[in-house]
Amino acid sequence: MKHFKLLALSLLVVSAISCTTNTEKSYEVASQKDANGITYETVENDPTGLRLYTLDNGLKVYLSKNSDEPKIQTFIAVRAGSNYDPKESTGLAHYLEHMVFKGTHKIGTADWEKEKVYLDKISKLYEQHRAEKDTAKKLALYKEIDKISLEASNFSIANEYDKMTASLGATGTNAHTWFEETVYKNKIPANELNKWLSVESERFSTLVLRLFHTELEAVFEEFNRGQDNDFRKRYAAMLKGLFPKHPYGQQSTIGTAEHLKNPSMVDIHNYFNKYYVPNNMAVVLVGDFEFDTTIKQVNEAFGKFKRKELTHPVLPKEEVITAPIINEVFGPTSESISIAYRSGGVNTVDEKFVTLVDMIMANGNAGLIDLNLNQKQVVQRASCSPTFLNDYGYHTFTGNPKTGQSLDEVKDLLLEQVEKLKKGEFDEWMIEAVVNDLKLSRTRQYENNTALASAYFNAFIHHENWNNKVKFLDDLKKITKQELADFANGFYKENYVITYKRKGEDKNIVKVSNPGITPVNLNRGKSSDFITEFNKIESEPLQPKFVDYKTAIKETKTKNGIKVSYVLNENNDLFDMNIIFDMGSDNDKKLSLAAGYLEYIGTEKYTNEALKKEFYKLGISYYVSAGTDKTYFGLNGLKENLPKGLELLEQLWDNAKADQEAYDKYVEKIYKGRQDGKLQKGNILFTGLMNYGKYGENSRLRDIMQIDELKAINPEELVALIKDMKNYKHRIFYYGKDVEKAVAALDVNHKVYGELKEYPVAKEYKETETGGNVFFTDYDMVQTEMMFLAKGDPFKAENMAASTLFNTYFGSGLSSIVFQEIRESKSLAYSAFASYSNANKKDSPNYVMAYVGTQANKLEQAVDAMMDLMNNMPEADKQFQAAKESTLKKLAAQRITKSSIFWNYERLQDLGIDNDNREEMYNTIKNMTMKDLKSFFDKNVKGESYNVMVIGNKKDLNVKSLKKLGKIKELEVDYLFNYIDKKPVKQ
Repeated sequence: MKHFKLLALSLLVVSAISCTTNTEKSYEVASQKDANGITYETVENDPTGLRLYTLDNGLKVYLSKNSDEPKIQTFIAVRAGSNYDPKESTGLAHYLEHMVFKGTHKIGTADWEKEKVYLDKISKLYEQHRAEKDTAKKLALYKEIDKISLEASNFSIANEYDKMTASLGATGTNAHTWFEETVYKNKIPANELNKWLSVESERFSTLVLRLFHTELEAVFEEFNRGQDNDFRKRYAAMLKGLFPKHPYGQQSTIGTAEHLKNPSMVDIHNYFNKYYVPNNMAVVLVGDFEFDTTIKQVNEAFGKFKRKELTHPVLPKEEVITAPIINEVFGPTSESISIAYRSGGVNTVDEKFVTLVDMIMANGNAGLIDLNLNQKQVVQRASCSPTFLNDYGYHTFTGNPKTGQSLDEVKDLLLEQVEKLKKGEFDEWMIEAVVNDLKLSRTRQYENNTALASAYFNAFIHHENWNNKVKFLDDLKKITKQELADFANGFYKENYVITYKRKGEDKNIVKVSNPGITPVNLNRGKSSDFITEFNKIESEPLQPKFVDYKTAIKETKTKNGIKVSYVLNENNDLFDMNIIFDMGSDNDKKLSLAAGYLEYIGTEKYTNEALKKEFYKLGISYYVSAGTDKTYFGLNGLKENLPKGLELLEQLWDNAKADQEAYDKYVEKIYKGRQDGKLQKGNILFTGLMNYGKYGENSRLRDIMQIDELKAINPEELVALIKDMKNYKHRIFYYGKDVEKAVAALDVNHKVYGELKEYPVAKEYKETETGGNVFFTDYDMVQTEMMFLAKGDPFKAENMAASTLFNTYFGSGLSSIVFQEIRESKSLAYSAFASYSNANKKDSPNYVMAYVGTQANKLEQAVDAMMDLMNNMPEADKQFQAAKESTLKKLAAQRITKSSIFWNYERLQDLGIDNDNREEMYNTIKNMTMKDLKSFFDKNVKGESYNVMVIGNKKDLNVKSLKKLGKIKELEVDYLFNYIDKKPVKQ
C-alpha cells in the first residue's frame, strides 16, 4: 500500500468499515447547538465525529474527540502564505511565521515601553537600509542596526513562548508556511488546554518584531540548506515551468536572497494586521476533551478578537500548456527526472480523477509503474504523486535511472505507462481495489490525532466542505474504467513540464558574507509579568500510567509449539502479524540480500506480478526485512482476509523460484543504489562519517560484499537461505482481533517440522575510543555540517532519568541551552542540538553527540561556541525548573498502547530491562535538582574527548578552526563505505 502518499491524500479520512460494502450512504450536514448555545455543524456518517463551529467573529473551530491518550493535537491555521507576499518582499510570510514565536508586548519583554523605543528605531533603520543603494552606506546602516539590536536585547527575554509551551509538556512545537497557509503546531497534555489557550490567544493578539536581525540570519541559514537540497531545486524548477505567471511558480516560500537581506519590518506588520484576523483563521483540536467545555474555553480565549473585512488578492490565471516545457537543474546528487501535468485544484473534478489515476499508476504494489517499472527493475525507481492547491494542482511522475540509463530513457518509460492507462490497459478490478486501499490508509490515519487534525486544517485552508471529503472515496468508486480512460486521454497530452536534475555544478548558488552579528543578550534570569502570571495558573494534575507488560502482552502457542504474543486491537478490523527471528545480517551477511531479493521473484504457481495483484485484491501487504540482529516476515491489512494473505505469504516462502535475470538486475540496482547513496550529503555525514567515527575501519558499514562478490552468488543459494529460515527458532507477534482465528490460520499455513535450530553466532563490531580526530569529507555545498561524537560509559538504566532531563534542558528543543546560544543569541546556525544518547543494547556504550550546520565562513565561531557549551553548561535555575516540569508532564501524558506495547517491551528487553522503567524515571526526575544535573554533566559530558565529523566544501573550509579539535583526516566517500567501484558485468 502506498503509504508515502498519505500526505497528499490526508483529507480522505474514513472509518474501518468493510471495504467491500456498496451501500449508498447519506452525508447530510446538520446544524445544532451545544449546551452553551453555540452552533456547530456535523456530517452524517462522519467517522471522525467532527464538530465544526464558527464563532461570532468568524473564527472556525474544528473539534474531534479521541480518548486513546490524554493529549490534544493543536493547530492554529491562517489562510495566508507565500502567495500573498509582496513582490518586493518574497519570503515575508515565512519570516513572519518565525517572528510569531518571539512574543508580544506582554510575552518576551522585561520592560515593553523601553524596548519599544529601540524596536521603532530598528524598524526605521531597516527602511533606510532597504532604500540605500550605496554598499558602504548600507553596511554602515547594518552596523547601526546591530548596535541598537544589542541595546534592545537588554529588555527582551528570549524564548519565553517556547519556555511556556515546554512547561506544559508540549511536543512538536513548530510551524510551517506554504503557498496558501501558515500553520502553528503543538501537541499538549489534555489537562493543559486552558493554559495553552491563554498563551496562544495572547501570541496572536499582537506582533512584536524583537530579536529581528538574529532570526533573519537563522532564516538565511535555512535558505542555504535549501540551496544544498537538489530535490528542492528540481521541485522549484518544475513549479516555475508549470506556473509562469502564478505565485506557485514565481514566489518561493523561503524568498530570494536579495529580499531576505533587505527586509521591511513595516511590510511584515502590514501583512500580520491584514491576514492574521479571526475570520481568516481556524483553531483545530483533536484529542481527549469534552466538546461543550472546550468550545466555551476557545470562545473565551479567541472570541474577543475583532473581525476585519478581508479580501485575498486575485492571482493570475495560467494559459493552457500546449507543448512540453523543458527545464534543467544541477547539483552534486544523483540524476533524476520529473514530469508534471498541471491540473485543476481542490474541489474540482480533476481532483477526483487524478487521485484515482495516481493510485492506479503507482500504489506500491500493483500499479502500472509498480509492476512494469519497479518490479521488473527496468529503472532504479519510479513513482508518481498528486498535489492539489486552491487555484491549481499538479500530478508529478518521477524516476531515477539505472546504471548506464539516460534520463530520456526513464522519461520514455514513464510516458509509456501513461499511454497504457489511456488505452485502458489495467484490470477492471483495480478501481475498487484502489478505493479499498485508500480506505485502509484512512482507517490508519483516523487512529492518529495529528493526521486527522492535519486533514481538518487542510479542509479549512482549501475552503472545503467536510461532507465532500467524507464522501470523497464513495465518489471515486462511482467512476468507471471507461470514464477514467476518457479523462486520461483528454488530460495527459504533451502538456507537461519535464525537469532534468543533472549531476554537475550549480552556477546559481548565492554565497553570502558573514555579517558579523554581535551576540544578543538572552536574559535567562528574567521573566515577563505575563509568564509570571501564567505560571500561577494551576492545571489539574495528570497522573502517569505505566504498563504491566506481563499482563498487557498475552501469550498462546500454535499447534507446533511456536509462541504467539498478542495484543488485542479494540479499534478496528485491521491486523498486523510479524514472524520474528532473532537473527540478522550479523549472523549471516547474505540474509539481508536474500530478503531484498524475495521482492522480485514469484513461484511456480504465481509470477511476481500475479502475486502482487493477489495481495492487492485482498487488501493485504507483506514484507520481508532483515536487520542486523532480527529478521521479520510481516503481514498486515484486513482481518477478514488474513488466512488468504498468510496462505499467499507461505506459498512464496516455501515455493519461491530463483530467477537469474531478476537477480542480475537486483545486483545492478544495489550497485546504482550505492553510487546514488554516496552522493547524498546526509548519508555521508550521518551514516558514513558517523560509523567511521564510532568504529573506524571495522564497521558493519564497511564490512560489505563487493559487487563482484554479489554477482558471483547463485540466486538459488539466496532462495534456499530464505526457505531454511523456517527451520530456525522464531516467535510471532499478532495485533488484531480474533486471536483464535489468527492462530488457526497459522496452524494451517505456517508449517514447521522437527526441532528448530539455534542461530549462527553473530559477528561483533567493537566501537573505538574517541578523541583527537577530525574526519572530513569534501562535498560541493554551501553550508558546513559537523557532528561531535564522544564515547561514554556502558549503558546504565539508572542514568536514563538524568539523561532525559539533561537533553530537555541542554540540547534538544527550541528552549534548550544549545539552541538559544548557537541560534538565538549568536545566529550561527539554523539547526543546532546536543544530546546524551543512550545505547540500544545493554552492553553497548552511550554517546555524547552535538551537531551544528552553518555557513562555511561562520565555522570557527560555531566550533568555539559549541565546544564552550559542551565544557561549560550554563546553570539557569528557572530554565531548569521549566525543563523538569516539561519532562515530567511529557511522561505523565505518555500512553503506550496498541501494538506499541509489544515493540516497546522488545526495546526494553534489549536493554536488560524487564518492566516499564518510566515509573522509576518519573520518580527520580521529581526529586532532581540543578546540582544533580550539573553533577551528571560534569561526570558524563564535560571534558569528553570528541571525534569530529565534518562535511563541507574544501575550498571554503576554515582549516584553522578544525585543527583546534584534533588531527584532520580527509576521507573519500568510497573509502568510508568501502565501495570498490566495479560495475556489474551484464550476462
